[in-house]
Amino acid sequence: MPPVDTFAGAFGNIAWFVGDVAFTWVPATVGTVTGTAPGSSPPISLISQPVTLTDAAAFLQGASQSEFDALYRSWAELVAISIVLSLLFGALVIYCAVRIMEVRRHERMRFEAAVHPVAAHDIPRTQLRWNGILEEANSDDERKWRLAILEADIMLNELLDVQGYRGETMADKMKQAERSTFRSIDAAWEAHRTRNQIAHEGSAHLLSAREVRRVMAMYEEVFREFKFIE
Repeated sequence: MPPVDTFAGAFGNIAWFVGDVAFTWVPATVGTVTGTAPGSSPPISLISQPVTLTDAAAFLQGASQSEFDALYRSWAELVAISIVLSLLFGALVIYCAVRIMEVRRHERMRFEAAVHPVAAHDIPRTQLRWNGILEEANSDDERKWRLAILEADIMLNELLDVQGYRGETMADKMKQAERSTFRSIDAAWEAHRTRNQIAHEGSAHLLSAREVRRVMAMYEEVFREFKFIE
């Protein structure tokens, strides 16, 4: 048997072994059973070429009654060998098909993870992020209030991306939303407008603790609708 250097070489060796079984071992076994192996009378040579229908007919015509009877009796062994080989190759085909399906599934999962920056399995991490935003919103520092609203709006933008809305701005993305699939769209618009006022007006836009709680409640309503947070 030739040495195995590559993956393709391994398959070559497997094919060589199967060919040796089919065209050397099996004919030798049949010859031994039927008494027509080399050394018997009359001897036959081992099969080295594919057997044609004409060859089979010529063999049957030239065989004696005892040889024909022995071949008939050994037919069950030949069928059993064929079934075993078929099962082995069938199992190999099924294994390869399953492996290909697993590879395709892993590729699809990696593709989806690359398309969606925040996937379903990232919800615990998103929840921790939201808890941090709430801590800033519940503080006594107005500067942290502004940061909380800005960070919550970033989360809203990520949610829109995950839901498949596309656009240059968040307004472009939210214009694509329909109330049948985005029940809290009004809250999203109102919270985003407050964020824009903070971003554009800066400290000129006065905030109160009550206003911050109202805005954060609107963001939370959106996030809970899409199970972005628990």
